[in-house]
Amino acid sequence: MTYTTSEMMTVAAARRLKNGSVCFVGIGLPSKAANLARLTSSPDVVLIYESGPIGAKPNVLPLSIGDGELAETADTVVSTSEIFRYWLQGGRVDVGFLGAAQVDRFGNINTTVVGDYHNPKVRLPGAGGAPEIAGSAREVLIILKQSSRAFVNKLDFVTSVGHGEGGDSRKRLGLPGAGPVGIITDLCIMEPEAGTNEFVVTALHPGVTREQVIAATGWELRFADNVVVSEEPSEYELSALRDLEARTAAAHGQAPGEA
Repeated sequence: MTYTTSEMMTVAAARRLKNGSVCFVGIGLPSKAANLARLTSSPDVVLIYESGPIGAKPNVLPLSIGDGELAETADTVVSTSEIFRYWLQGGRVDVGFLGAAQVDRFGNINTTVVGDYHNPKVRLPGAGGAPEIAGSAREVLIILKQSSRAFVNKLDFVTSVGHGEGGDSRKRLGLPGAGPVGIITDLCIMEPEAGTNEFVVTALHPGVTREQVIAATGWELRFADNVVVSEEPSEYELSALRDLEARTAAAHGQAPGEA
């Protein structure tokens, strides 16, 4: 089956979510990938959303954390304060799944502003629960489309800390957990290098060249010694993803693929 780069990205991200893990999910691309994982490789994953649903199993992708589909399909719903204090800060979340507007070489995220904070070019959605998720989850996965505007040498604003300034910066900041362990894009997969915690390319998606990835990155990108090629999406994974997008589009009055 033929597939798009966005589909490759979503499938590759879904594969990173281990079955049985507890995942704190961000809206948008993270939610799409996490729910695809639930529908394919990880049927026993426990999806948690900021508004309080635990074990959410939405039939369509939510428009926001307040979407009733999340509460209606969850195993239970608790208060937002319990989600953060007991589950997240209590060390009970295995994976935080986040998106970003900008990311740097150490996995720090900006979702606040593009440009000067006091006179921004673009005012972004803001932090939400991302700083707490990035700070307290045992591991963090980041998913976003790759471009030199998004993958920047220096963030315009640090909304959520990944590996800080690299090395043992995160540990010195007193943040628990491993921090970001993967950045999944429509071109490649990046992982933090041992010691420096700088993100390097460990896998290229089929048909993507090193030159394409370098051109879409705003810092001097490096590659792991052994760069592999991502496994192509299976017919099963693509069918599950496209069915999910079609249901979502029908429910929300969108064109297919907008979900």
